[in-house]
Amino acid sequence: MASAATDVPAAADILEETRLQLCDEFASITGTDGAVAQCYLAENDWDMERAVNSYFEADMESAFDVQFVEETRKENASTEAKRKTSVDSENNPETSKKRLKTENTDCIDLTSEEPSSSGGAVPASAESKTHTQPAEEPEADGKLSLLTWNVDGLDTLNLGERARGLCSYLALYTPDVVFLQELVPMYIQYIKKRAVSYTIIEGGEEGYFTGVMLKKSRVKFLKSEVIPYPMTQMMRNLLVVQVNFQGQELCLMTSHFESCKNQSVERMNQLKLMFQKMKNVPEKTTVIFGGDTNLRDAEVAKVGGLPVGVCDVWESLGKEEHCRYTWDTKANSNKNVPYVSRCRFDRVYLRPACLGPKMAAERMLLMGQEKLDCGRYASDHWGIYCTFHS
Repeated sequence: MASAATDVPAAADILEETRLQLCDEFASITGTDGAVAQCYLAENDWDMERAVNSYFEADMESAFDVQFVEETRKENASTEAKRKTSVDSENNPETSKKRLKTENTDCIDLTSEEPSSSGGAVPASAESKTHTQPAEEPEADGKLSLLTWNVDGLDTLNLGERARGLCSYLALYTPDVVFLQELVPMYIQYIKKRAVSYTIIEGGEEGYFTGVMLKKSRVKFLKSEVIPYPMTQMMRNLLVVQVNFQGQELCLMTSHFESCKNQSVERMNQLKLMFQKMKNVPEKTTVIFGGDTNLRDAEVAKVGGLPVGVCDVWESLGKEEHCRYTWDTKANSNKNVPYVSRCRFDRVYLRPACLGPKMAAERMLLMGQEKLDCGRYASDHWGIYCTFHS
């Protein structure tokens, strides 16, 4: 029988190993290093959720401060200038007519203002390389357009400019539906201020979370639900939004599955839960899932593959190579890591309705492959832009 003296070091080794693993997970979630991870975890009794929330609360308050102050100053100056112009021209009949006509126009979507990329929007030199030409306007033909993107709100470096970069893409492509992952409170506040033509549904309030944006003129919001993952260590959940799109019922889902290679089991459990929710949706409703799954192909196979009737959009469109890797440290330098990692972490799944019009994927592009003026990309992930037709 082993003595108590030999049991103590063994217990200490297990505790040390557990804490090292927690440090690795914290560093992966927050984009920090082991020293920062150890500090925050120790201060919060090695509780991952408390430690991550503490980190975000401390780090995010200043991320947008300078930009918000400057933009508020500009907006106040602009408002004052408009007020003076209004007063000066009040007695001018022609000016009054013009002002009345302007006031009757639709609300301006501020995502179209001050794009962050050089030259105004997306550099022309990048378009031929990345196939990110502006999409055709879907209003006339009834096509549904969707953008899903892990925006890396956890990385506070150049966060304000990167958020503005996202808004530039929203203005350029005007997607009907937007799925976002790794949102943080200040980031979503920034988007709400600018993307006024969208209804925004959030999958959380603290730390980091997912969100869904719906173009008000095209998609009618019905209801939403946040489904927790019981065993998550990284505050992950499934955000489900019910909408009506041109008379069709759609169930929209987004999630950010557990990160890191050693979280494969939990990630597969989350995938199985999501697939089950897809299968439970009534057959008359089309289901679209998009998000940062962190999946490896072998993990999808281990859970039994895709459910009957569900397709992987990238696969259904012919597995085009230029759309394969959404996490690509060879091309994306935001993380500045010394190794090359190319993975298809971000995925879109479609389950068409069995009754009525059947929706099918038509097109897929990768977004965000152009550097912003700050010399970085909008995110460490590429976004996925898809169009669907019935």
